[in-house]
Amino acid sequence: CCGFPLSIFFIVINEFCERFSYYGMKAVLTLYFTRFLHWEDNFATAIYHTFVALCYLTPILGAIIADSWLGKFKTILYLSIVYAIGQTVLSVGSISELTGGSGNNLAPNIALSMIGLILIALGTGGIKPCVSAFGGDQFEEDQERQRATFFSLFYLSINAGSLLSTLITPTLRASECGIHTKQECYPLAFGVPAILMAVALVVFIIGSKMYKKVKPQGNIMLEVSKCVGFAIKNRFRHRSKEFPKREHWLDWASDKYDKRLIAQTKMVLRVLFLYIPLPMFWAVFDQQGSRWTLQATAMDGDFGFQIQPDQMQIVNPILIVIMVPVVDSLVYPLIKKCKLNFTPLKKMTVGMFLGSLAFVAAALVQVQIDKTYPVFPAAGQAQIKLINVGEIPATVQFQPQLDSVYVAPKKETGYMTFEASKLQSLHISAAILNKTQPLDLLEEERYTLAFRWDTTNISSNLIWDNITSKPENGRSLVRFINNFPFTVNVTMGDTDFGELDPLSVTNYSVVPKPDGSYTINASIPQTACTTVSRKFGYGSAYTISLDYCTENELSITYYEDIAPNTVHMAWQIPQYFLLTCAEVLFSVTGLEFSYSQAPSNMKSVLQAGWLLTVAVGNIIVLIVAGASTIDKQWAEYVLFAALLLVVCIIFAIMASFYTYIDPNEIEAQFSEKEKEKKKDQDDNEKEAEVDSRM
Repeated sequence: CCGFPLSIFFIVINEFCERFSYYGMKAVLTLYFTRFLHWEDNFATAIYHTFVALCYLTPILGAIIADSWLGKFKTILYLSIVYAIGQTVLSVGSISELTGGSGNNLAPNIALSMIGLILIALGTGGIKPCVSAFGGDQFEEDQERQRATFFSLFYLSINAGSLLSTLITPTLRASECGIHTKQECYPLAFGVPAILMAVALVVFIIGSKMYKKVKPQGNIMLEVSKCVGFAIKNRFRHRSKEFPKREHWLDWASDKYDKRLIAQTKMVLRVLFLYIPLPMFWAVFDQQGSRWTLQATAMDGDFGFQIQPDQMQIVNPILIVIMVPVVDSLVYPLIKKCKLNFTPLKKMTVGMFLGSLAFVAAALVQVQIDKTYPVFPAAGQAQIKLINVGEIPATVQFQPQLDSVYVAPKKETGYMTFEASKLQSLHISAAILNKTQPLDLLEEERYTLAFRWDTTNISSNLIWDNITSKPENGRSLVRFINNFPFTVNVTMGDTDFGELDPLSVTNYSVVPKPDGSYTINASIPQTACTTVSRKFGYGSAYTISLDYCTENELSITYYEDIAPNTVHMAWQIPQYFLLTCAEVLFSVTGLEFSYSQAPSNMKSVLQAGWLLTVAVGNIIVLIVAGASTIDKQWAEYVLFAALLLVVCIIFAIMASFYTYIDPNEIEAQFSEKEKEKKKDQDDNEKEAEVDSRM
């Protein structure tokens, strides 16, 4: 079709669906851990990066299976089945009704989720090194132009799948579903990627009769490993001084392996040595899906339309699609015109430096977020807030003799901090009435005193707030106080708060969608009153007073216990921009450099080494997340920035000693020597034949 093998269209569609499946699932994974499984941030980060590390370790296994045993087609087929099963198991594991809608027993959900993620890691990692190579196998030797176009389409399908899934699955996640209780719809968010993976598998199978299937020809990684292992073992055997030294330690393998393989292995090891510092870059880069997503949950996503925290990751693929052609066609030619020697290793060094700056930017944003957090009572302290839900102003005097506070009708004070042991009572004065409210406050707790003036007395209620931090992961909380003189029943949306006696307060409940509005219903004797709530905003906590009802219209007053997120998500764009610039300079250039410095038959070894650096980088993150005693997130960002900067300097020093080579030229020299050797052998055979005839 149009000069292309028809089979490659099935491969491109398969890759689009698979990448949609992977990136869509991965986009919502961190919030699934923290919001559905209720894991603490550090533990969720550690499990997320364990999963990513496994996804980049299994490609080595997939390459060995494909090249040494099953071949690429069967490897892709079998592991895609494993992959699809894993996505399905994860989707089923996210159904809250597995435990009857109770959030108390999450063991079945956790077990199924972990099984699903392990199967996904085996599937996506195992097919990663096979699909693009299998696509390349479909072309004849004289179809180089078409092959190059295929790889461009292949890369486009990856980015298209990533873009669409990162946009769509967080939207699905933010929708509500459930039988017993309505909550974020993770079964749908994971279910759609599972369906796409099933589609990818079906598409791949449909094209099976059209594929050119190359038989397994042995895995070069195993040959290289054996060669290196034999050289080390042979060198150890001949470590005494009586044996002469050899020019390179790999030359000890010459007793068993030919010189061409040894020379090729030397070229590969020179590049792999430069890979040693690289994991630190990936430790920084892959935190987009964990720490940066958690950072976004504490920010305001109102762009005129609501952006979900996990949708901010879409900035990276959008910028990649824009920046790769801009850098290649504009920036690099401009640098070349300025006669600057911007070598691949220098590009990678600059990329690492920009990655460090990205985390400095993230730290600066985190400092601004931390400034918006409420101050909670420290050891020995307690906090109290006053709410006057009545129609008459009041003055409150704290005992023993402290300053008095004036509270206007339908108004509140901020939280005031006192030494818990010294604050014994407070005295309320409204009009001609007075009341003394005894206090017995616990340390490190917040309280709200709600009161109102009636014609004959002052009613009051001291409420334990039971909230010691800003709501996590962008959640918002709401509770109601009954300002009617009789019992009412309160609902908001699908949440039933139950019956409320006069001046009593409900517990805080989570607002399912803080950017949405809800119908508030108060059932009072012989009638029901309703009103529509405001949008609460992410990360807030409100107390709502039910005041009075006029012609079925409920009048309410909002009291802000914790302010919503105010730092805008747009402030994350600079750090995404810096990290994307770093990716273009580091990742794209790194792969090109690796391929240019490796023999043609050793490129898979370098690909395995490259993927291994990604895995090790994620292992670094899970170690830091698991062992870190840093209680300030901005300080952890600075730590990673500093570590990457140190590694950047080390890499720059290592790169300065590297000498660029032309593998094709070296291989040509070996080919020439082999021809000469063969020619000499033929000449010797002819001479021997002549001598025998004589």
